[in-house]
Amino acid sequence: MNPDLARLHPYPFEKLRQLFAGVSPAPTFAEIKLSIGEPQHATPAFIQQALCDNLKGLANYPTTQGSEALREAIAAWIKRRFAIPALDPASQVLPVNGSREALFAFAQTVIDRRRARPRVVCPNPFYQIYEGAALLAGAEPVFLNTVPENDFALDWDSLPATVWAEVQLVYVCSPANPTGKVLTQADWQALFELSDRHGFVIAADECYSEIYFDETAPPLGALAAATRCGRGDFRNLMVFSSLSKRSNVPGLRSGFVAGDVALLKKFLLYRTYHGSAMNPAVQAASLVAWNDEAHVRANRRLYAEKFRLVTPIISHHLPCALPDAGFYLWARTPIDDAEFARELMRRQNVIVLPGSFLARDAMGINPGRNCVRIALVASPEECLEAARRIEHFCTHL
Repeated sequence: MNPDLARLHPYPFEKLRQLFAGVSPAPTFAEIKLSIGEPQHATPAFIQQALCDNLKGLANYPTTQGSEALREAIAAWIKRRFAIPALDPASQVLPVNGSREALFAFAQTVIDRRRARPRVVCPNPFYQIYEGAALLAGAEPVFLNTVPENDFALDWDSLPATVWAEVQLVYVCSPANPTGKVLTQADWQALFELSDRHGFVIAADECYSEIYFDETAPPLGALAAATRCGRGDFRNLMVFSSLSKRSNVPGLRSGFVAGDVALLKKFLLYRTYHGSAMNPAVQAASLVAWNDEAHVRANRRLYAEKFRLVTPIISHHLPCALPDAGFYLWARTPIDDAEFARELMRRQNVIVLPGSFLARDAMGINPGRNCVRIALVASPEECLEAARRIEHFCTHL
């Protein structure tokens, strides 16, 4: 067996299952599940119809590169969304089966095991795929804590030059999971300069980029930040995006990667052997989803309404604030986060995720400790009911 498998941590939701083992929720309340970032809004009918209309494509083997029409649709969306020159659909865009598998596979492509002590930088708290990808690629994760004392910013200067010299890959999530923090142009500029100095690759996870609150101020993306810096070749940069949150299709498993031509060429080679071509019917449904923005704007309005209803109630008892973007509230707990989550489930049947399950001990702290992640993915009515139950729970601690 691959010995690196023994280095993997249990996934956060397995930890949650273990935490709840033997605990019975209050029978008077229906469960409200706000622990997993799985959109519960309805999938648009036109996307479902496109999937059904193209089932004949199941009779054909798809190409790993995806259809020309889908790559063109993605490239056109990138140009519209980020107001940058058009990318080449043939060499700078690649459809993938959701950002999760692509984020994992990318490390297997990038990491050079022949170099002494390869390292991968991850934000902390973080999406656990980053850590698993690093470990199974033979690299050592290095964690950058994001804490409220510096507004959850990534402090590149907290890592010494000796560590940066060994870094081969940096995972960045903007908007961040779980804090919702969006990187600024200055943040990107500093990271690009470090990449030029030390030669590492940047993997920009932007799966939450389309959930925001001001239609006139969408979150800055890595491709736009690079373009503003005169880096139109996107050297050493790959962006990962997904339809899951944007279009409420987590089961479709559809996204894309875009960026550096040389990196994408190598990644395509890896994926050709990995057997990860996108189902033709899924490609057809993805194409119509990327071509439409009306359903995305409606989706944003629904999330904004939930934050408007819920944030004042929860923030009165658990310190938290409206994030820059995304659909999570990252809230401080008055007691241990795991105990808080377990007792909230037992007394109120509301499921949230302990923050310590999303983080690792680094630089003397676990930055997720005494926090919980509340995913506002349920209906507005359920989210409001959950907020009221959390309020009742907190007042009787």
